[in-house]
This record gives sequence, C-alpha cells and structure tokens, in this order.
Amino acid sequence: MTEKTGKMIRIKWVRSGIAFTRHQKTIVRSLGLNKLNHTVVRPDTPQIRGMVGAVPHMLEIVPEPVAPAWASVPEYTVHAPLVAPSAESAAPASPGAAGEPAAREAAPPEAQSTEAGQKEESAPEGVEPAQSGVE
Repeated sequence: MTEKTGKMIRIKWVRSGIAFTRHQKTIVRSLGLNKLNHTVVRPDTPQIRGMVGAVPHMLEIVPEPVAPAWASVPEYTVHAPLVAPSAESAAPASPGAAGEPAAREAAPPEAQSTEAGQKEESAPEGVEPAQSGVE
C-alpha cells in the first residue's frame, strides 16, 4: 500500500456502461465510481493505472482543479484597535467637559432636544408653515 503522502490521481467516469461487457462495468464500480461524471481520488499505483487502462474509453484521468483567484483574496481585513491617548494627557479642557456632553454641542440645531425632552418641529427651509383656513 502507498504512503499517505504519495501521489494521487483523480479519475472521472465519462461514458456510460451501456453496451459494454459486465467485466468493464465492474472495473468502473470497483474504482468507487457510482454515477456518470463522478470523480474519485485514488493512489497512483500500477494496479489503479491498470484498471483505468482496461477501460480508457469509459474513464478519464483529470488534473487537480485549480482554486480560483478570488478565493485566495480575503473579503475583509481585521486590524488591531487604535489606542486613544489617556484623559490626563489631554492638556486643554474640551468645551463639553463642564457637565454637558460634547456630542450634544456638535449636533445640528434641528437635532437638539428642547428642555421638555421633545424634538422641536420646524418646517424645511424654503417652505412656509401651513396656515389655518380661518381668516
């Protein structure tokens, strides 16, 4: 028996066993081929080569499939997180350090909340507010 690191061959069944002898059909089945266009990997030994050589009109030795180029390219790359400087090393105090978060100051005025906690509704620019039908 060959070693596991020995050469291997890929055998493909390419022609039906109809109209061929029972002996030829059993050779194909003994290689482990079950259906037409089925491919198996077998050790590259003189015995296996002889079986394939007995029915060359029904079998084909195919090369190892080449992996597509896109399969070797990663979809994304994971980088190490960036380390932010510590709070003590920051010399100037930020404007939001006095108790109000800086994110609230950076938000546009439309997105800021009123003191009641509800968003102010304003008409889009260039559109006057709707007037009631009563004059």
